[in-house]
Amino acid sequence: MVEGIGLYVIIIIGALILIWIILYFIPIGLWFQALVSGVRISLLQLIFMRWRKVPPSIIVGALIEGTKAGVTVLRDDLEAHYLAGGRVQQVVHALVSATKANIELPFNMATAIDLAGRDVLEAVRMSVNPKIIDTPAVTAVAKDGIQLVSKARVTVRANIKQLVGGAGEETVLARVGEGIVSSIGSADSHKAVLENPDSISKLVLDKGLDAGTAFEILSIDIADIDIGKNIGAVLQMDQANADKNIAQAKAEERRAMAIALEQEMKAKAQEARAKVIEAEVQVPLAMADSFRSGNLGIMDYYRMKNIEADTGMRDSIAKPGGSKKK
Repeated sequence: MVEGIGLYVIIIIGALILIWIILYFIPIGLWFQALVSGVRISLLQLIFMRWRKVPPSIIVGALIEGTKAGVTVLRDDLEAHYLAGGRVQQVVHALVSATKANIELPFNMATAIDLAGRDVLEAVRMSVNPKIIDTPAVTAVAKDGIQLVSKARVTVRANIKQLVGGAGEETVLARVGEGIVSSIGSADSHKAVLENPDSISKLVLDKGLDAGTAFEILSIDIADIDIGKNIGAVLQMDQANADKNIAQAKAEERRAMAIALEQEMKAKAQEARAKVIEAEVQVPLAMADSFRSGNLGIMDYYRMKNIEADTGMRDSIAKPGGSKKK
């Protein structure tokens, strides 16, 4: 009796497993859901999806959504997009949203945008509801040397045709910042910019900054402008300090050259005095040699001494106050 009950339980469990396997590979409920929704798809195609590692629920759900919204999508295209790593549901949602908003979005373009890594549904929403991007603080200097710090709000709309290969938000912000710097830098006075900040928006918009980007710039609004440093005065002070340092360096250079020249002249004077002393030392030696050789007599020596004394007396008389001292 017990063995019969055990066998009966095993049969029931096996039957349940077999039914689950059949229902897994033959999704009858999903096929019936598609049938009542107006989507024509066979059970054999659903089984083949299982074998191709494609979830039938995703494909059938996308087909039902497209059919109910009046968007024509093909099963093979959806499967190919899924196998390529795309997000089938996002693409179908985007196609339905674009159709309702009268935005031209072909299936191939939507799948290309999705495979490029962009959110195609968000792009469609941004086309309907433009996005506001706040720029970071942009610093620029007017011609009068006054620094201005400005912030802007850029209203952009997604450009569906440029989403594949188009530049992103970072490029738009960089171009807007460059345009703000250029417009403020071309202003003659910072007061003119403060009085009419709309001039910045007009100049920036006229530059066509959205070329080659995935967005279309609708407006650029200056949210805030603050006065920064007086860059002109700071530059003049820095230039004056630099000129002063250069002048001091040149003066030190001339002073060093003068000191070196003075030292050189002193060295030459000392060298000359040394040569004079050396020559004076040679005079007694020459006189002694003349005495020994007979070229100089004692009377000649006395006569020379008298001449030296007479010369010294005349020199003392010629000096101021010399006769009085005498």
